[in-house]
Order: sequence, then C-alpha cells, then structure tokens
Amino acid sequence: MVARLVIAAPSSGAGKTTVATGLMAAFTAAGLTVSPHKVGPDYIDPGYHALATGRPGRNLDAYLCGTELVAPLFRHGAEGCELAVVEGVMGLYDGAADQGELASTAQVAKLLRAPVVLVVDASSQSRSVAALVHGFASWDPEVRIGGVILNKVATDRHEHLLREALGGSGVPVLGVLRRAAEVATPSRHLGLVPVAERQAEAVDAVASMAEQVRAGCDLDGLLALARSAPPLHAQAWEPAFDAGPHAGGTVESSGAGTGAVRPVVAVAGGAAFTFSYAEHVELLRAAGAEVVAFDPLRDEQLPEGTRGVVIGGGFPEVYAPELSANEQLRKAVAELARSGAPVAAECAGLLYLARSLDGRPMCGVLDADARMSGRLTLGYREAVAVSDSPLAAAGTRLRGHEFHRTVLEPGAGPVPAWGMVRPERRVEGFVQQGVHASYLHTHWASRPGVAARFVAACGT
Repeated sequence: MVARLVIAAPSSGAGKTTVATGLMAAFTAAGLTVSPHKVGPDYIDPGYHALATGRPGRNLDAYLCGTELVAPLFRHGAEGCELAVVEGVMGLYDGAADQGELASTAQVAKLLRAPVVLVVDASSQSRSVAALVHGFASWDPEVRIGGVILNKVATDRHEHLLREALGGSGVPVLGVLRRAAEVATPSRHLGLVPVAERQAEAVDAVASMAEQVRAGCDLDGLLALARSAPPLHAQAWEPAFDAGPHAGGTVESSGAGTGAVRPVVAVAGGAAFTFSYAEHVELLRAAGAEVVAFDPLRDEQLPEGTRGVVIGGGFPEVYAPELSANEQLRKAVAELARSGAPVAAECAGLLYLARSLDGRPMCGVLDADARMSGRLTLGYREAVAVSDSPLAAAGTRLRGHEFHRTVLEPGAGPVPAWGMVRPERRVEGFVQQGVHASYLHTHWASRPGVAARFVAACGT
C-alpha cells in the first residue's frame, strides 16, 4: 500500500511541474520517502523530480508500455516508499491523438486508483473557476478529483473570490499559490532546460518550489488524500524476470548470466545526453551487462573493455561545438561501430553518429548530415523493425515517440531501422553492421527482450 496523488491540470502551462516538484521536495524534507513519477514520455521533468526526492524519476506511459504495465511499473518505482506523487501530462483528459483516453493523465489515475489534485491557473478568472472544476470533476465518474490547488493567484481579494466560488463545489481547496517568478525554470525549443545543464540553479529552483508549496498548500490535507487511495492489486515489475526472451528472434547468448565475464555496455550521459528511462539500465544489468556511463563532452575514450554502446536522446545541437571538438572520442565511437559491435542510438544519439551536425563534424558512422530546423516533430508512433539488428528481429512491432527540431538528410539509410505504420507510413533510421540508429524513442520495458538481445550481441 503506497499513498499516492496524481497532480493534473485543465491544460498545459497551469503549473503542474511547479506543484508536483514542490510537493515532492516538501514531503521529502518532512522525512517521507517519496517516489516521483511522470505521465507520458517526457524526459526532462523527471530530472527535477529526482532532484527533489533523491530517487530516479520514472515515467508512466500507457501508449509506450501498454495499460497493463502502468501499475506494475509504478509499484516497481515506488517500492519501499511511503508516498508517490505522479505529475500528469497536458490537460487531465488529453491523450494520444485519435486514441480516446489512451495515455492521458485520467487513464493513468484510473489504472493507479489514485486521487487527483487539479492545478488551476486562476490568473484570469474568479467565479468561473467553480464551473471549470465542476466540469472536470463530473466528466468521468471513475476519475476522483479530491482537491484543487489554485495557482497564479494575484491578491488576497482574488483568493477570497475564488474560495467563495468553490465553496459549494464539493472539491476542497488544498492550496493557493501566488505568482512567483523565482520558481520559474528556463525553457528552450524542447521544453525546460534539463537539470544536468543547470545543476546549481536547478537546486535553487526546486528549493523555491518546495518553499512556495509549503507556504501555500495544506500538506496534511494532501497527505490524507493520498492515504485515502485504495489498495492497488498489481505485482511490481521486475527487470530480472522480464529481461529473458530476445525480442522477436534469436541471438546467441553471451553467457553473461551464467558466471561469465559481464560485457561492458557504455551508456552516454552528461549534459548533452540526458534523455533516458531508468528501466533501460536496469534491464541491461538484468540481462548480464556491466553498465558504465560516459560523457561525450568530457571523456576522450570509451570505458575500458566496451563491447556495446547506447546513446540516448538529449540536446547535441546545443553542444555541437564541444562534441565536435572531442575528436578522440568521436574516432573511438566510429572505430567501435566499424568493428561490428552493437551500437544503439536514439534521436540525439542518431545525430551524434551522423557525418555532421549544423556543419560541425560528428562521428561519421552514418552517411547523413543533421541540422536544426524551425519545425517541431512531435508525437507517438507505431513502428515495425525493417531488418534484423542488435535490438530487434525483422518484423518486431513496438510503439515509440518522436520529439525533435532537427532534420537528418537522408532520413533513412539503405537498410532503414523502422517502418512507420501509424500515424503515417514511411521508413526511418539506419541499420548497418551492429548499428541501430533512429529518431524514435522507445521504452524497453514494453519489450524487455530488446535489452537481452542487445547484451547477447555484445558477447558475440
């Protein structure tokens, strides 16, 4: 039994991240062990959640992982915790396009049997707030809105009007937050600036969020609401159990799980590569790998004994000069790729493996060039593996997410990585020797054989 709350809002921009992160930090400072979660594929908010709680921020995405895995992944992340705070995505009832409630905050709240706290931007309304809250509370009877937090309230008079309007709504006001510039976090073309890029400032921002939440919210009332959540009948997800079957095909085992030397899998990190799911490293380790982090901005060599490389998403376009200047590491990555060793690259990793990024030399593994563009590519995707690779056998189907403002030319190699089947049909990415590189972000918990197949390939 884990006490739990879902922090939602009528729309994006209402202040969910400020409230959720502030609550996580405030309850942690009060001595509770808090498990942080984020609805959807977002990589950036969980970094602030981790800073607030001292635990890995984890995503709950019903589209990427399937509805059946939401509760088990939640139980896995919340193991040993007294309280879980789940930050929603977009508006409460917004989900995957043309998919009904799929991947919405409301759906996740129902799967977790968790009460919802609605964060309302009250800056341009007074009595109308009651109609808004009533509408959201009555739209789906299975969603329990247990309280409201009013954000961006201007004055004491404004607060009085809002409280008076909500007095007969049946939804208690559990917090009132004034406008406060000091808790704002800087943004750029893909959202908030990640914690890894502004460590000291991020610490201060989280502390300010916690202080604002402590001053303006009824923490006792919120905790009581969280503790009113009913038992959640789901087994915790276990990476050691799920890492066994290879995804969609057979790869010779490396023997990593039978007492043999564990192959070293180098995973890119640092400020340029901050997009990753905690479960990926857990699955790699469960499949028998020794996972070692490296920073392409600083490290001039891959970790000793590297047999495979995983390069996730991030912001290489922001750090293109520094990445390009680290010529020694670029050559090491290229040499490993040419040797046939498995290399898995998603989005930022794809750009790093390209010949150039905004005119600056990258690793040159792929005969393609990348550049920033003014167009945002964003959305869920359904894909099928076009050919065998260290990640998946041809024909393997999975779901992913694209999120970038860059263009790669060409967008696919002679052997593409994926055939997109929804929402549009096209091919994308590159498979060559042991390299699998694509814009598509995937969550390996949805198909844990991906990690096992990759680790097995490291031993061949």
